[in-house]
Amino acid sequence: MGRDGKNKRNIHVVQYPEEKRDDRDVLDGGQYRETFRGVHRLNRDEDGRVRCVACFMCATACPANCIHIVGEESPWDDREKYPKQFDIDELRCIFCGMCEEACPVDAIELTPRYEVVGLSRNEMVFDKSKLLEVYDQTAEEKPM
Repeated sequence: MGRDGKNKRNIHVVQYPEEKRDDRDVLDGGQYRETFRGVHRLNRDEDGRVRCVACFMCATACPANCIHIVGEESPWDDREKYPKQFDIDELRCIFCGMCEEACPVDAIELTPRYEVVGLSRNEMVFDKSKLLEVYDQTAEEKPM
């Protein structure tokens, strides 16, 4: 597309927040949901506990080094460890999906959710409770 304005018919203007890209068709400038990677979530198991086993594979695979985990001995018999602390810096993350691929128990997933607001950098560091809250809000949605 040139800078002279000859090709203006292909420009898609979205009046956000009244109109959202996920409400539109892909050919009309909409968001293609199958490939979009948004905010992370920590999944729960069938008993409502965090599914993570604190193996640190997601933190090791992360190229942006934005995942911080502190493991602790598990009070449950079905696993050795669980994350006492699990933090993801959403501002540092590059949303590549390597953490999701590395997780052996499918505990961490990227959701199609993109509307996240924070007034400070500290508000954009998602701790375990905030990541589980994202799961509670998006549990009925099937992520990628």
